[in-house]
Amino acid sequence: MKHVFTFDPDRCCACSACMIACTDQNDINLKAGEKCFRKTYDTEVAFKEGGIYCAYLSTACMHCEDAPCIAACPVGCISKDADTGFTIYDNTNCVGCKSCAMACPFGAPRYNTEDGKMVKCDGCYIRIKNGMKPACVRACSFGALDCLTEEEYRNSGSDKACNVLIDQANLRKKEALGRWR
Repeated sequence: MKHVFTFDPDRCCACSACMIACTDQNDINLKAGEKCFRKTYDTEVAFKEGGIYCAYLSTACMHCEDAPCIAACPVGCISKDADTGFTIYDNTNCVGCKSCAMACPFGAPRYNTEDGKMVKCDGCYIRIKNGMKPACVRACSFGALDCLTEEEYRNSGSDKACNVLIDQANLRKKEALGRWR
């Protein structure tokens, strides 16, 4: 069953626990210059009438329904997992051409300098298949991140799916900038 990542920016405090959990789960070597699959951001926007708006965001691969990285990979390393719907990779045959990274509008695939191959967030699909939550979701103490089945998401009536949030974030940014000017 397809899964959906949700993010509630009102519950996020940009503590980066999700990022640390991702780093640990995927054995990312920060000292060697490897980058985490999940990133957290915090931005302050000053309003012209006074006050500051603090925006927090936690992002990773959006696991696009029609993921452009899949079509861009010349050797077929990236595919959709039939059970979870996540965009996953098997970089055994990866040639390190970076085509997937260039195709991705979110910059999710990353070049691993140690082996010269591309890597990306796989949604912790193995954890989900074993009845667990993704590492980033499990580490989120404030409940800002979650991973639901598509049915659970539809029944929740939420508009917090990550791809919906991109549109909301752009709208909030425009509103904040309008008040700043």
